[in-house]
Amino acid sequence: MLEWIKDHQPLLWSLSGASVAVLILSMFMIPWVVARIRPDYFAHAKRPDRSWINLPGTVRVAIHIGKNLLGAVLMIGGLAMLFLPGPGLVTVLIGFFLLDFPGKYRFEQWLVKRRLVHRPINWLRHRAGRGPLIVRQ
Repeated sequence: MLEWIKDHQPLLWSLSGASVAVLILSMFMIPWVVARIRPDYFAHAKRPDRSWINLPGTVRVAIHIGKNLLGAVLMIGGLAMLFLPGPGLVTVLIGFFLLDFPGKYRFEQWLVKRRLVHRPINWLRHRAGRGPLIVRQ
């Protein structure tokens, strides 16, 4: 094991640097993203239309593919960060929320209804001068 670490020191330093960068970036991005969620986003039975739905087809496809690729990369990176320094769980969650798959909106609604999630989100929104999220019961 020590031999492997010595042989792959540049890789480990790079991964550690990326982990720290993601940690710092997530500290700033998470409050910014949470503050920009529409207050009624979780109040509907079906996911509201996305703001980019009216763009030309090729642009929509490019955005969809890019978003899912970024989500997959963040999921993989987050899983690695569970063993490396960095916010592994936060990165996995960010990657998860970028991916598109059936049933994701219902899961997001279920998750946001939880008091341990809903209260901190509304606290961040309050600090940003935004109203609380309305969650469908």
